[in-house]
Amino acid sequence: MRRVTTLFSFAIFGLLLLRVSAQQSAGPPSHSEVLIKNAVVMTVTHGNVQNGSVYIKDGKIAAVGKDVSAPSTATVIDAGGKYLTPGIIDSHSHIALDDDVNEATNPVTPQMMMIDAFDYQDKAIYHGLAGGVTTSLLLHGSANMIGGQAVVIKHKYGASRDAMLFPGAPPSIKFASGENPKRVYGGKDQLPSTRMGNFAVQRAALVEAQDYMREWDDYNDKVKRGDKDAKPPKHDLKLEALADVLRGKLLVQIHCYRADELINEMAMAKEFGYKVRAFHHALEAYKVADELAAQGVAIATFSDWWGYKQEAWDAIPWNAVISMRKGVRVAIKSDSEDFARRLNQEAAKTMRYGGATEEEALKMITINPAWIIGVDDRVGSIEVGKDADLVIWDGYPLSSFGVPNKVLIDGDVYFDRALPGFGMPHYREGE
Repeated sequence: MRRVTTLFSFAIFGLLLLRVSAQQSAGPPSHSEVLIKNAVVMTVTHGNVQNGSVYIKDGKIAAVGKDVSAPSTATVIDAGGKYLTPGIIDSHSHIALDDDVNEATNPVTPQMMMIDAFDYQDKAIYHGLAGGVTTSLLLHGSANMIGGQAVVIKHKYGASRDAMLFPGAPPSIKFASGENPKRVYGGKDQLPSTRMGNFAVQRAALVEAQDYMREWDDYNDKVKRGDKDAKPPKHDLKLEALADVLRGKLLVQIHCYRADELINEMAMAKEFGYKVRAFHHALEAYKVADELAAQGVAIATFSDWWGYKQEAWDAIPWNAVISMRKGVRVAIKSDSEDFARRLNQEAAKTMRYGGATEEEALKMITINPAWIIGVDDRVGSIEVGKDADLVIWDGYPLSSFGVPNKVLIDGDVYFDRALPGFGMPHYREGE
């Protein structure tokens, strides 16, 4: 009996080894050809296509239109007349960073890398995915005048950490002005504790970066002239990151609320020669929208958050549309694990408050945040050549009845509401 039990144990162990070996050899999910047909294709940039189809090949959109042909070997998804949109893009998120959002030990920490805090198994990634979010910009918090460098992810819940990183996404850095830095450090009886202190700290850090760049430029010039006695300056990760800001290598994303501070931040950017990519929150943008538009600065704002702190007293739900009408590129973002699941509804509020069109509202959660992140050439609209990050909706997407049915990322289905459990075809417990 003991011998039979031993043989049975070896057999089970062998089967487990074969299973593990098969899983390892299988690698990531393959990108088979997919045809989504019979959909209202909301392209965002080229209008809607009734009874439209999208052909996906190798994770990319290969064809869009009414008469789209695909090989007989392609997997066919019949949308049944439902709406098809690009995946939602959240341009301001702190999910999957645990309690490591702020490095509140110094008001200037540009050398911090949010990828080092990224928890790829955080269930909030799934929550966003189930709400149609396919890409998020995970930012440092707003405790510091100059915070750390962001990470861009695709919501491939169930995939490995590296598979979730958005390949080729340009790096962003988080600045912050206003109440938060002065409260954090004023509470410690250190600089900055006022708005003057905030900007003094920021300006001093950028001057230090200029000096650092000058030292390296002088050294490199000596090396080019053949000076064998030239000694390189000491490398400094903080100053190197700030130098990249001045060189234009980092997209500058700034937490900022008040109109006066929006103006101050743009003036400082002009003084030091860098560009502000977007102001985040920007609840008083409507007051200075002309200036924002003239400098090509976008905003990532809330639809109707108001009064939750001093800086939010002048917030109005018409901010997004007023700013947009004056030429500002506007995104609606979450800044919340909860709101990320309903960004479609948040964007829809701009249609109620200000009369945004369907296409304008969709742009605020697709192509506009994609531009803020620097990936609008890859995602944010349904166009040939772009990543096949798509959402099939039950119900009209810009309403409280719009619920994602299927969510595809790079042509693979990562959420399917029809599946048992939580609709996660790539997630395996404990892996």
